[in-house]
Amino acid sequence: MIAQGETQRPLWGSIALYGLAALVVVISVYPFLYTIATSFKTGSALFDATLWPSNPTWKNYIQLFQGRQPFGRHLLNSIMVSTVTVAISLLMAITASYALGRIQFRGKATLLLLILAVSMFPQVAVLSGMFELMQALGLYNLSIGLVVPYTVFTLPFTVWVLTTFMRGLPKELEEAAIMDGCGPTRVIFQVFMPLLWPALVSTGLLAFIGAWNEFLFALTFVNDDLQRTVPVSISLITGATAYEVPWGSIMAASVIVTVPLVVLVLAFQRKIVSGLTAGAVKG
Repeated sequence: MIAQGETQRPLWGSIALYGLAALVVVISVYPFLYTIATSFKTGSALFDATLWPSNPTWKNYIQLFQGRQPFGRHLLNSIMVSTVTVAISLLMAITASYALGRIQFRGKATLLLLILAVSMFPQVAVLSGMFELMQALGLYNLSIGLVVPYTVFTLPFTVWVLTTFMRGLPKELEEAAIMDGCGPTRVIFQVFMPLLWPALVSTGLLAFIGAWNEFLFALTFVNDDLQRTVPVSISLITGATAYEVPWGSIMAASVIVTVPLVVLVLAFQRKIVSGLTAGAVKG
């Protein structure tokens, strides 16, 4: 039964829609499948036209952790830096979004534009200034020091998303909390926090992905081999000569780096969608 006022999509329209959807899925997923398949190939099998190897092996993964680069340490460095960046960014963003979204004060619009303007600068434009800041703070050549530039470029996005979400929360909740004697801190963390989880998950995950994949700052500000992060570690995987590039190990490293992100997205996909669409429709 078709409800009154609704029109049935023609058959060719449905076929075209599902065909385009399938094409998008293939284009998006095939490179990752190729990476996984290649990570199990060695020797001449790397150049085999077949997708899945006839004799899969874990050799590339084993060599990755036994090579000259301490890949396991680099992986832990990336986890630490990304996690701390997300924690600091969300803590600062949720308090800033409360002020920008719920409190009226002069210059609020200008402040929001300034925050947005920070995210418009390319990394190369601020590289020299950030380098001087890292040296002045004594954070140069330390993986934990990457939290500073990562937070600077992550904060504008998180503030804007959470401010939009914060504006959509019912004003009655805040008024009732204030009448019960709650201050701004209790309003944020005890009243608004349970309602902010979709936005926090989506912004936090996107901030984590940005910090996890960042390359330029990690390459510039860290030279100590034990302090490097995963993106730089992968770029330094080389063979004995320029003609012996270990593509199998590079593919294995790419799989190890990508799988955690895929798992996180699949685990929190519902909250991600609801967080990204929050405030898009006004009731």
